[in-house]
Amino acid sequence: MPNPHFSVLISEVGPRDGLQSVHATMSTAHKLAWIDALHASGLREIEVGSFVPAKLLPQMADVAEVVRHALALPGWTVMALVPNLRGAEAALQAGVHKLTIPVSASAAHSLANVRKTREEMVAEVARIVALRNATAPGVLVEVGMSTAFGCTLQGLVADEDVVWLAAALVRAGVDEVGLSDTTGMANPAQVRRLFHKVRAEIGDKTGAAHMHNTRGLGLANCLAAYDAGVRTFDASLGGLGGCPYAPGASGNVVTEDLVFMFEAMGIATGIDIDTLFKARAPLQAGLPGEPIYGMVPEAGLPKGFLNV
Repeated sequence: MPNPHFSVLISEVGPRDGLQSVHATMSTAHKLAWIDALHASGLREIEVGSFVPAKLLPQMADVAEVVRHALALPGWTVMALVPNLRGAEAALQAGVHKLTIPVSASAAHSLANVRKTREEMVAEVARIVALRNATAPGVLVEVGMSTAFGCTLQGLVADEDVVWLAAALVRAGVDEVGLSDTTGMANPAQVRRLFHKVRAEIGDKTGAAHMHNTRGLGLANCLAAYDAGVRTFDASLGGLGGCPYAPGASGNVVTEDLVFMFEAMGIATGIDIDTLFKARAPLQAGLPGEPIYGMVPEAGLPKGFLNV
């Protein structure tokens, strides 16, 4: 949940969603320097990696070490993605504050991505919740519902499927269910409508908006989610995590642009934009030659802009 001192909570997902989307592997030392710079900006939630087999995602082979480092930095929530019970066991051993579990709204995507039906994933989530309850009751469990706004395999995903799955996940015991525009297919009217429907079903367990900018609507979709009552937003510094199906387009919403949008509107994020810009340097040092994005870092802040 958002820090009560901020109007919105920006959850930085670059060290997980961004790094696992690029071919290069950032060294551990560069990751730690980047995470230090992100923390210095005032970010108060970060997804630092995925607990998955290193042979599948070599970019995440050092995730336990990265978690340990992030936990030593005060005043923020350190979370990690876990695809199954085995990953959750490792993440809880490492001491994360929060688990995030991807569950597909699209039946076709669920089978292709994790080789489980949606119902089987709900059962897996229930097992993870039971493990959390037994071993680390203070750890939060959230689901990021992927392909909630459309799927490259099956096309449209019915609103009713999203609402049904959100309700099933809450019955399984999760603390929050967020909606993810995995394929960059969402539009603002759809985002507003779907978050309203989900909130009507699961109330304050409605979680973060995870938007992609694949088709240029990332910020517009975040604003639509804000209008629908969402107060937690995932974003990636420099928009790291490009979409392979849309060359030249960034994948994740750019953290710097999202923070600027909210701050310019008078909606506090608790993040210092100038310090956030400086976190681009260790990112580029760790991934030389990797394109990063951001309209505001390139254009600069408007004269007289106050980030308070």
